[in-house]
Amino acid sequence: MQIILDVPDDVGERLEALRDRLPELLDRAMQELSTPSSLTFQDELQILELLASQPKPEDILAIRPTPVLQARMSDLLARNKAGQLSRQEEAELDRYLVIEHLVRLAKANAYKRLQEIA
Repeated sequence: MQIILDVPDDVGERLEALRDRLPELLDRAMQELSTPSSLTFQDELQILELLASQPKPEDILAIRPTPVLQARMSDLLARNKAGQLSRQEEAELDRYLVIEHLVRLAKANAYKRLQEIA
């Protein structure tokens, strides 16, 4: 199928340089736009809300990513290692890594609090 688009000159020049890869790039862009990131965003919000609620140490130690979030993180990490992430995906991975760091700090603090109680 042939599609004709009107684009600004600067975009056209960049597209010309990528002529051979355009079908692949368009397919990746469409996949990225249709990826349901709201599922993982909901997981992020739940984790942050729990940490902000000053939970008991046991509640902090029980934090686990959902299978959906874990799969998404694994995919992003693998694709990052291969150098295949878009800017949006890089930002998404960065958010996950910050949240993971916060959870690890909270868990370390929770272990410490439990040892002080015992």
